This record gives sequence, structure tokens and C-alpha cells, in this order.
Amino acid sequence: MEARGFALTKESSSAGDFWLDGKVAVVTGGGSGIGQAIALRFAAQGAVMRVLDVNESAAAATCQRIAATGGSASAHLCDVTNQADVRATFEELFRLGRVHILVNNAGVSHIGTVESTTEEDFDRVVRVNVKGFYNCMQAVVGHMKDGGGGAILNMASIAGSAGLPDRFAYSMSKGAVIAMTYSVARDYLTHNVRCNCISPARVHTPFVDGYLQKNYPGREQEMFEKLAGSQPIGRMAEPAEVASLALFLCSDQAAFITGVDYPIDGGFFNLRG
Repeated sequence: MEARGFALTKESSSAGDFWLDGKVAVVTGGGSGIGQAIALRFAAQGAVMRVLDVNESAAAATCQRIAATGGSASAHLCDVTNQADVRATFEELFRLGRVHILVNNAGVSHIGTVESTTEEDFDRVVRVNVKGFYNCMQAVVGHMKDGGGGAILNMASIAGSAGLPDRFAYSMSKGAVIAMTYSVARDYLTHNVRCNCISPARVHTPFVDGYLQKNYPGREQEMFEKLAGSQPIGRMAEPAEVASLALFLCSDQAAFITGVDYPIDGGFFNLRG
């Protein structure tokens, strides 16, 4: 049985496994953290990975891990804030073959209120978290449309739809990601291009460790436990857990899902005291 434009493969008969055989997936910011976890998981499920990162050595390291387990991946240096660079990178990818999946993951965080956020900080967050997503979607959506469809997944955050303290610029940017997701999903319904986003709560990534080392030297473990315990489930998410949800949303089993913001939040929205 087929969903329009998406042929269901062997995973349809295997509960719990979502295969991406025959699919080519692009992940931005794939050199570390959530992006790396998504690249590793997608490759393990059969996808050919195109790993984009502003840190070429980090992207290459992700590809080496994929190759070590028998997967296929290529690393590509790309600054998502530079539209000319993004277009040139995607044209190179298209010469290699069709792109079926885009995961917009490259992003930066920022801590501060509207008063303490400088114009430079604000512009940087917008360039990476908003313009970067726009640049990549604009570069790939016509290709997907011409190819009969595709899946776009944007990494948002609970900060985009909840009032978090000291996250003014970051929250603004992730709210924009959610809005862009809805807009692209609506505009490309008839072209079989699905667009969804994931909104994680706190995820244990290298960014968290670096933030604690910088701001709480000597108290890293104490503050880590405090941050983890502030979520109803009592811990942070792991990147691999976010990757599992990403895998489902980009697989053919999710062919009926578009224009949705999926929280993966440990009960943040509904179970807070």
C-alpha cells in the first residue's frame, strides 16, 4: 500500500523500526549534539547522509562514525547564514542526486532579557536560527517539489511557544521557526512536501556542558542536576531521543503528518506544578 508520493518499505511490517532505505537526508549542524544524533540514527536506518556544518572537521567526524558502522555519508562545509554559500552547497548536493529529507538543525542559543540583549546578539540569533532555516528551505523546496515530494523537519524549541526567563532572542527565533513551519506546510501541501517541527525542552548537549563550565565553574554537577530536575520528568532529554522522533517524522510512516509542532518536553507543558 502506498501513501501518495511515498512508497512504504520494509518498515511497514516491522513494529518499532522506521527505515529510510533509498532516501538522501541533509542535516545542518550535523557535527555535534542533536544534529549528529539525527545523522547517526538516519544513517543506521538506511539513509544516505549529507552532513552540513560550519565546522568542517566536526562534520567529517560524524561521517567517519557513520562509515565505521557501514553507513554512507558525506561532509559539507556550509554557513547557513550565507545564502550564496547555501545555494552553492545545495547545488553540489543536487548534482550527487535527489534530496528527499532536510533537517534544519543548525542553531545558536542566547541568554538575556530584551534589555540585556544587544543588537549584535539579536542579529546573530536571527541570522542563524531564522535566516539559516529560510535559506536552506528556499534552496531545497523547489527541488523537492520537482521530484514529487519530500520531508522538511525544523528544530524549534519549547521556548518558541512558552515564556521562559532570560531567553528573549532565542524564544523569538524559535517562535519564528514554528511559524515558518506552518507556512511552508500550507504552501506545499499539493506538492507532497511535508514540513513539521520538533520543540524539545532541555537536551543534554555539549552546549549545556559548555554553558555550565563557563558560568558555574566548580559547581557544574550541582547546576546540571538543578536544571535537569526543573523538568517534570526529572531529567534532560538525550539527543538520541530527539533523533528517534525526527526519524519517525521523516519516515514514510508519517506521510499523513504535516504542519505540526511536536513537543518532546518531559511533561513541561502539561505537567508543571
